[in-house]
Amino acid sequence: MEVVIILFKSLIIGGLLGFAAGAGAARMFHAPKAQGLGAFRTLGEMNACEGDAASHFSFGLGFFFNSWASVVGAGAFTQDVTHRIIPNWAAALLLTRNKNVEETVHNPKKMAISGAIIGALLVAFLNTTAAAIPKSLQVTAVAVLVPAATILINTVMPVLFWLAAIDAGKRSGFWGTLFGALAQLIMGNAVPGVVLGILVGKGVDEQGWTKITKIIFAATIALFIFSAFFRGFDMKMIESFRLGIPGWLTDLHNVFNVK
Repeated sequence: MEVVIILFKSLIIGGLLGFAAGAGAARMFHAPKAQGLGAFRTLGEMNACEGDAASHFSFGLGFFFNSWASVVGAGAFTQDVTHRIIPNWAAALLLTRNKNVEETVHNPKKMAISGAIIGALLVAFLNTTAAAIPKSLQVTAVAVLVPAATILINTVMPVLFWLAAIDAGKRSGFWGTLFGALAQLIMGNAVPGVVLGILVGKGVDEQGWTKITKIIFAATIALFIFSAFFRGFDMKMIESFRLGIPGWLTDLHNVFNVK
């Protein structure tokens, strides 16, 4: 009886959650004319899939296992459920019937309905399986799912996005490879860099080196610089060459409490 109650509540909550996440993700494509509900990474990651249903599904699947492990082991959802899984699976569901992203992924009404379906099924599955699994097996489930999710996120997904960047054209391939390598060195995961590389490359292909593309490029460079600094990457790089770290650099990091 308890599982039935959990299932009923999950279908309602998941439907409402998916409706909002799907509509919000679609509205992001209409900014700044319309206000969206999502994050920059959601927009970038969905663009990187380039309207391919399989890419959207596989991308969401990569974060599904980690989210499932979190629900089973800790009883809590990760942000990937709303930012990555529901929007991408909703897009994949629509694209299986119509490949035109303007009529599907960019349509808030269709994405809201698709997101509601995906959200209801997803949340119901996560909650019911978490409730059904005995506590003695939860540790084992986490031990199996977390390593699998780690491999997907840290190894498989960067390769898929890098291949998508190469397939998108010479510029996207070049900037995706360059920024992806920098992101791997600085952040430990190449996906953000590859996504930014695709954004820069496709922007230049479609508009040329306009004021907007130059601003995006400058903002990307600034992002890497600040990310490297606040992660202490510059100091680690100097140490890797067996050189002494200048005192002024150490003092500068200490000002921002960077260790």
